[in-house]
Amino acid sequence: MEEDDRPRPRGDAASKLAAEDLSPYSVDELETRIALLKAEIARVESHRLKSAAHRDAAEMLFRKPGT
Repeated sequence: MEEDDRPRPRGDAASKLAAEDLSPYSVDELETRIALLKAEIARVESHRLKSAAHRDAAEMLFRKPGT
């Protein structure tokens, strides 16, 4: 099974956020939450790109000649 196909662990942060009741939050609190989540998405995307570049560099280094 591919890593991306695996089910997300039940106790991970994204699952907890998705299950949280948003009704008690004010509009301002929701806007703040959205800004924080967008910043976290940008941080994760940046890390993903760095990880992919690292993996690609390793694959190039250890690639068999002629492939």
